[in-house]
Amino acid sequence: MEALDSFDFVVIGAGAAGCVLANRLTASGRHSVLLLEAGGADSNPWIHIPLGYGKLFNNPKVNWLYTSEPQAGAGNRRIAQPRGKVLGGSSSINGLLYVRGQHEDYDRWRDFGNAGWGYADVLPYFRKAEDQQRGADAYHGVGGPLSVSDPSEPHPLVEAYLAAAEACGYRRNPDFNGATQEGFGYNQLTLRNGFRSSAATAYLRPARRRGNLTVITRAHATRILFSGKRATGVEYLRAGNVGSATARSEVIVAGGSFNSPQLLQLSGIGQAALLQGFGIPVVADLPGVGMNLQDHYTGRFVYECTEAFTLNDVVGSFAKGLAAALRYVFLRKGPLMMGASYATGFLRADPAAATPDVQTSISLFSADKAGDKLHNFSGFSLATRLLRPESRGSVLIRNTDPLQAPAIQPNYFSAEKDCAVLLAGMKVARRLADTTAMRRYIVRERDPGATCTSDSDLLEYLRSRGGIAYHPVGTCKMGNDASAVVDDRLRVRGLEGLRVVDASIMPTLISGNTYAPTIMIAEKGADMILQDSSSTTGPVAAPLRD
Repeated sequence: MEALDSFDFVVIGAGAAGCVLANRLTASGRHSVLLLEAGGADSNPWIHIPLGYGKLFNNPKVNWLYTSEPQAGAGNRRIAQPRGKVLGGSSSINGLLYVRGQHEDYDRWRDFGNAGWGYADVLPYFRKAEDQQRGADAYHGVGGPLSVSDPSEPHPLVEAYLAAAEACGYRRNPDFNGATQEGFGYNQLTLRNGFRSSAATAYLRPARRRGNLTVITRAHATRILFSGKRATGVEYLRAGNVGSATARSEVIVAGGSFNSPQLLQLSGIGQAALLQGFGIPVVADLPGVGMNLQDHYTGRFVYECTEAFTLNDVVGSFAKGLAAALRYVFLRKGPLMMGASYATGFLRADPAAATPDVQTSISLFSADKAGDKLHNFSGFSLATRLLRPESRGSVLIRNTDPLQAPAIQPNYFSAEKDCAVLLAGMKVARRLADTTAMRRYIVRERDPGATCTSDSDLLEYLRSRGGIAYHPVGTCKMGNDASAVVDDRLRVRGLEGLRVVDASIMPTLISGNTYAPTIMIAEKGADMILQDSSSTTGPVAAPLRD
């Protein structure tokens, strides 16, 4: 076994949260930090070119390529669960959208008993992280590490989509991350000077110049080490060799909603019966570890377009592809600057909803499913996303092998309300397509097509062809009930010197994309860690309530 020197903090996972922690915990120069990452360096050029996410969806060199268990509510399909396995984690392979969620999402976290997590509490951390192209105001900051930019240029099809929304009675909203989320507008993207602003480039790259930060890539954490109830370090595999490192103050798990619960379970933290069944000594019986999994289920209409100005046309033509490349290189404009969706709208499909419960968006490309080859016709997609799913799933180890993926069981569409709300949202998307503004660009609805008319037909299409937004959260829930894994200072309950800081701590899924709130969680978590680090023995979380 290779034993590294001891560090003040050991951070496991160099995804969005881990990169923030590495930066903030080393900034003063008073603390030493070890950052372990199972993947490699973010050297693939497609990581940094905005449109490159399409090249990374099925790339095992930068992607864990997880899949779910067969989903009874989704046509018994195994659904892809891509996660970044590279410096920056999923922030290095995502669709670049910057959408924080609604104010009410965070107030709901606070109302669950998580003091300090209401919208007014977290807004300063969003502002601290942000370098907003539009400048600073009450909701946005400038000078932060994470660059947030407007699209490089408008597009006629997107303008038609926004006009269609207004024709259907929805208002324009230039800022979903400001005073209110409801309405339609262009998406902002995490870009700086034409390149992706991942957590690795925004936070980790400047921090790596500091002598008190050590980064080890291709180091797969296998278990957390304990002395009694106190976390003392981590064991990992690298190049076939076992290594270990000691944490003088804290071990911080930042592996994300799949890898964090898996590591906790392998380390003896989780459902006692599950762990004992695999012969794993129980360090803490926390039944909520790996439970409460949530994601945004999504339905998509595909349309054939009357104009040859979609991404399908660019990819399918050498001349157009070359022209797009030149526009990107010299002007930082054109298709290569495109995020996963160009514009979006937040609306209430359920009239009784107090805030938007679905999101609809337009993407200037089409494929049978995410990651597939684009269609060979001019095409675009209208997606509809369920913002606050009631369905809950789990992430549980299959055995004691840390290199085997856990069993991911999301249970999509297991809640009846999810079906009703998403069905209503899909009907709104069809109404948008049937406006004068949009009809001029539509040859026909290719998927599901004109024969799909009844609610039962549309619901069957959603079950058999629907996808997800790749926003898994909740598997190490923050709270103070018996199913909570961490407290409101992100300390693992009943243990010492151990925290989880990533999207897995979200009690409920936010009504947006998960990159921005994960950055916020890590910014806030770093402050908590530094505040608590003055204690030589480390903070102890309150015990579980019976």
